[in-house]
Amino acid sequence: MQPEYQTSSRRQDVESIGHSGTILLEKEHSPIDASSLSMSPICPAPLCRQFWKAGNYDSGLIYKSSSKNGTSFLRVHPKFLHSNATSHKWAFGAIAELLDNAVDEIQNGATYAIIDKMLNPKDGTSALLIQDDGGGMDLEAMRCCLSFGFSDKKSKSAIGQYGNGFKTSSMRLGADVVFFSRCMKNRKLTQSVGLLSFTFLTRAGLDRIVVPMIEYEFMSATSKWTSICSELHFVNNLSLLLQWSPFSTEEELLKQFDSIGDHGTKIIIYNLWLNDEGKMELDFYSDPEDYFYYNKQDIRISCDAESGKSCSRMSVSDLHLANTLRYSLRAYLSILYLRIPENFCIWLCGQIVEYHNIANDLKYREFILYKPQNGGCEEGSVITSIGFLKEAPLVNIHGFNVYHKNRLILPFWPVVVGFSVNRSRGVVGVLEANFIKPTHNKQDFEKTPLFHKLEHRLKEMTWEYW
Repeated sequence: MQPEYQTSSRRQDVESIGHSGTILLEKEHSPIDASSLSMSPICPAPLCRQFWKAGNYDSGLIYKSSSKNGTSFLRVHPKFLHSNATSHKWAFGAIAELLDNAVDEIQNGATYAIIDKMLNPKDGTSALLIQDDGGGMDLEAMRCCLSFGFSDKKSKSAIGQYGNGFKTSSMRLGADVVFFSRCMKNRKLTQSVGLLSFTFLTRAGLDRIVVPMIEYEFMSATSKWTSICSELHFVNNLSLLLQWSPFSTEEELLKQFDSIGDHGTKIIIYNLWLNDEGKMELDFYSDPEDYFYYNKQDIRISCDAESGKSCSRMSVSDLHLANTLRYSLRAYLSILYLRIPENFCIWLCGQIVEYHNIANDLKYREFILYKPQNGGCEEGSVITSIGFLKEAPLVNIHGFNVYHKNRLILPFWPVVVGFSVNRSRGVVGVLEANFIKPTHNKQDFEKTPLFHKLEHRLKEMTWEYW
């Protein structure tokens, strides 16, 4: 059954008698008061809503080196949030990386992930909701999540590994993200709220990344949630959260935990980016009678040339998954993972995403073993499923779907191009290549000698099969 978005649990009784320190995303991140934040002496920087232009602003600050006890330490400027996020050229790639965090939580009991649209209660604009029922995070885990390059995922099967995905992905989709997490750790039930806001940082003219966070602990003796830090810092952090998040009161903020249950994480990305034409990059409001939306809720990339065609003008190739995944999130998510446990499901806009195995789309299928070598040493083995698409020869599609640790990295990668393309028409393959490393945005592989050897072998494989 679909998890409820709002549960009818009892109203939480929250005592705001503690505090939590605002953290700085730099090497030295001791708690500070809101009054100590360095503001720009000029007017706050205007925030451009178009992603690829949003990093072009002048804060008007004069930078000074920072030191403590005579030792210099790093300061991360808010502009880095934007420049770091530009590694994601494709919005769906950013959503996929946030979903990876939920899939990695399967080992901690996660049974679902939700991707949905919601309205910002302050201004009525669209926001993106991503939620799971995994183990959740306490405040320290949140700090680690927000630190650059830190990852505590030790499992060899974990998709995330670089400790950078949450920051790059959330900032690629919108200017601001508020996140909620509840977890049980060391017999303590805690819930935490944090805010990573590019709008706040730029408009306040800050020269470093500041993240307001608050944390509560459930006291079994009183059956109440109680904030667990000093009052001054709690008031400062809560004030920033209520000013810059979509929620105007502490009660509204804490009500977001109602749908989380005993454990899990919810993130809300708002002030979503616009494309170069000034339209919402993510399209939540397409015609429900459209071919891709009939009886299926979806999120699409706005203003894609192919997605703008009517069904009657689309060819068999246009309608194929290899093309629709570029602008239909439902299509992309259906093949994002090579294997999904039966007890885990992905909900997109209120409907389950149906898992799709590309190998089942092939006819005259063959299985070819490849054992890559590097420096005379065998790096493992991989079995490639290869065949003609069932729609061949009507479709002009060719490519290999290359997964890494269960996650799709290259969909329909055309290894045969140029004059030889006719010898590959309709030939598609599926493989899991764990012996090469994906790039940080998980949309390509590092161009190592092993990668080039694989590319050459897949090209040979295509010609041999043809």
